[in-house]
Amino acid sequence: MELVHEQCYRAVRSRDVRFDGRFYTGVRTTGIYCRPVCPAPAPKSENIDFYPSAAAAEEAGFRPCKRCRPDSLPGTPAWNGTSATVTRALRLIAGGALDDSDIEELADRLGVGDRQLRRLFLQHVGASPIAVNRSRRAHFAKKLLEQTSLRVTEIAFAAGYASVRSFNDHFKRVFRATPSEVRDRESRGGVSPGGPLALRLTCRDPIDWPHLAGYFETRRIPGVEAVAGGAYHRVIEADDKTNILTVRMAKDGIRIELDRAAGRDLMRVCNRVRNQFDLDANPKRVDEVLAEDSFLAKSVRAHPGMRVPGAYDPFELMLRAIVGQQISVKGTTTILGRIVEAHGEPLEPGLARDGLTHKAPTPETLADANLDGLGMNGAKIRTIQHAARAVASGAIPLDGSASFEELDEALLAVPGIGPWTAGYIAMRAFRNPDAFLPTDLGVKHALADIVPSKRQKEIEARAERWRPWRAYALLHLWRSLA
Repeated sequence: MELVHEQCYRAVRSRDVRFDGRFYTGVRTTGIYCRPVCPAPAPKSENIDFYPSAAAAEEAGFRPCKRCRPDSLPGTPAWNGTSATVTRALRLIAGGALDDSDIEELADRLGVGDRQLRRLFLQHVGASPIAVNRSRRAHFAKKLLEQTSLRVTEIAFAAGYASVRSFNDHFKRVFRATPSEVRDRESRGGVSPGGPLALRLTCRDPIDWPHLAGYFETRRIPGVEAVAGGAYHRVIEADDKTNILTVRMAKDGIRIELDRAAGRDLMRVCNRVRNQFDLDANPKRVDEVLAEDSFLAKSVRAHPGMRVPGAYDPFELMLRAIVGQQISVKGTTTILGRIVEAHGEPLEPGLARDGLTHKAPTPETLADANLDGLGMNGAKIRTIQHAARAVASGAIPLDGSASFEELDEALLAVPGIGPWTAGYIAMRAFRNPDAFLPTDLGVKHALADIVPSKRQKEIEARAERWRPWRAYALLHLWRSLA
């Protein structure tokens, strides 16, 4: 992204929160980089350089500021609006695409050459894909040092480093301190190596946690998910072991808890939770746009911090969307429970608790499973099997490598999946913030006073003013019916 020095400096002087995360300030006289809202006195203009990402600032030799903590800022809004290829690449990197492969393989998954991918990253992010991944690893390792008692060796491998030596060298270069020095000056949790683990994931305030928890409670997959005491629980697979994940509200974000250590999969688990609970959203920016519409303004004021409930596992969400066609939410939950009981893998006795009894069935399992007698007609059963085969074969990519348009095309190619189902999956499973469902019956009822015709084209025209946050507007519409 193009950063105009004079404009960026004005933003720094104003400390306007709307610029937070859109760029980073490197101060040459101190060697640190900051957020535009840093409370420290603004340096002189001639001593500042501006960078589009934290990784770019770190590659230039700056370390993160200890006052404004740019390394703790969730997400990177500066990456919104980059080229579609870079956006998809960033999703893959966040999911660990460069932990076990190289840039050439990443570029191949994106359908571009590795030289072109490097050029696009330098243009839009200001750093190479490798630098972005290194930054991701270092900041995750710092989080583990500050919040857990895991051994440094465990942290190095959990953060994706090939060796403890490479971890120590890179960590010291980024933070100007060794891992041991960071641990000594920070408080940490009493987590024993190999045992239960707790970690805090940051997000921007506000967050409408009651809505999120309630949404997941009514749409849980019995046996796999549960909501109790205001916390979300589910069965996951991490480091080839079954684990129980708990997510609950905490200060400055949410807290995740795992019954067992997750090793190298821990970063992937955290990324999935961020996606599921929409933790990288900037709710104030979303609310500003939606509140400009007088029709939504009351709901936005009443429910600040609305998040789009996502999915820990995209295939599970696809299954729910297909099963839920033309039936109630309660009926969908009942049938999903039957599918899990018939085709999910039972948990070992020591893990089963609080209604968690099975691992969710995989696409490979359901591709040819006998689904008769579970409350679905033949057409719906065939749609589930077609979708499972498409996911298992890679025809529907769930790894984030495809664009929203490509995903939509792949979903609509499955017999029995129409525009509503594809849009719902795009919104929740693939985090499309602009997904919208103009044919949804609830949307038609919610807009009945201002679009009495209930025609799709008129509803779509009315929703244009909500771009690029139509998915959030959709949730406000659904909530208004309750």
